[in-house]
Amino acid sequence: MLCRLPRLVWLLLLVLGFSASPLRAEGIAQLNAEELEKQPADPLDGPPLVTCKAWIIVDGHTGEKLAGHDEKVQRNPASVTKIMTALLVLVLAEKSPEILDEVMTFSERADGTVGSTAALKAGEKVTVSELLYGLLLPSGNDASVAFAEHFGDRLSPDPEKKGYDGFIAAMNKRAEEIGMKDTGYRNTHGLTAEGHLTTAADMAILARKGMKLERFRKIVGTRRHASQVETAEGAQRNVVWRNTNQLLEQEGYLGVKTGTTGAAGACLVSCAERDERRLIMVVLGATSSDARYTDSRNLYRWAWNELVSDEAAQPKETPMPQSTDQSNNAKPRGAIVLTDKAKKLHSASMVIDGHNDLP
Repeated sequence: MLCRLPRLVWLLLLVLGFSASPLRAEGIAQLNAEELEKQPADPLDGPPLVTCKAWIIVDGHTGEKLAGHDEKVQRNPASVTKIMTALLVLVLAEKSPEILDEVMTFSERADGTVGSTAALKAGEKVTVSELLYGLLLPSGNDASVAFAEHFGDRLSPDPEKKGYDGFIAAMNKRAEEIGMKDTGYRNTHGLTAEGHLTTAADMAILARKGMKLERFRKIVGTRRHASQVETAEGAQRNVVWRNTNQLLEQEGYLGVKTGTTGAAGACLVSCAERDERRLIMVVLGATSSDARYTDSRNLYRWAWNELVSDEAAQPKETPMPQSTDQSNNAKPRGAIVLTDKAKKLHSASMVIDGHNDLP
C-alpha cells in the first residue's frame, strides 16, 4: 500500500494538471489582456461616506427635509419603535397628568420579554413617570409590554382589541394620523416581526412629535436615572437605568433613541442644536453600534457646515416699496430687491443718477 500510494498521487496530479493547464493559461491571458473594473472615484463634494443603509436630516423646528438617502425605503426599526410607545403615554399625560402617578405592576409577560430590558421582575411595582426612564434609556423591551398592558384598554381605537393588542392598534392609528405612511407596528419594542417596518423619513416625523413634549425631551436627554421599585414581597429596591445613546457625552446633542437587532442593524434617532438651530437625524442599518455614532457625527458635521451655514450665508433680501411717482406719466414700478450688501455699499458711496441729477 505504501509503495502504491505515490503512484496514485502522481496519476491524480497528472490528470488534474492536464485538465487544468489549458484553463489556467487562458485565464492568465485574459487577466493580462483586460483591466480589472473599478468603482468610480469617491466624490469630493456631497455628504460623507457612511455605513448605514438609510438616513435623513430634517429641520427640527419646521420638519423640512435637508438631505437624505433611501429615507423612504422600509426597514426594520429595532428599538426606535419605543419612541411611539412613549409618545402615546406622554400625549395621554398631557391631557391627564395624574396618570404619571399611577402604579404599574409588572406581569409575567413583561418580565419574560427578551432583549434589552429595564430588568424589573414579575410582581414588582413602579410608577408610570419612573418607568418611562426604564423604557427609553436602556431600551426597555419589558417596560414597553408593561405600558401596553396598562394603557391598552384606554387607548385602543378598536372595541374588539384590548390590553396589549389594543395598544398596538393605537400605535398604528397614531402613525397614520401624523403622516407616517410607510410604518406598520406589530409590537411595542421593535423585535423583528413580519410587517413591523418603518422608514427614516417616518421616524423623523415621529421624533419631531416627541421632541415637542417637555417630558420627552427631559427623559431622552438624561444620561442616567436612579429609581426605586417595590418588590413582589413589599420591600424596596433601587435600580439605575443608563442611557445607551453615546452622543449625549458631547455638548449639543439632545438625545432621542437607539436600537439594534440583527435584521435592523444599528439604528439611531438623534437631535442636536447649534446656534439656536435644531436638527433631527435618523440613521438606520449601520454596520455596528460604534458605526451609527460615527455615521451620525459625520453627517451632523457636514450638515452644520454645508446645509445650515450655506443657508445662513444667503443674502437677506429687502423689497423696496413701489414708486408712487406719477410725474411725466411714470407708471408705478414693481418691487426691487436690495441685498444687505447692496444697501451697505449704497450707504458708503456717493451715488449720482446721471440722467436726473447731473443737470
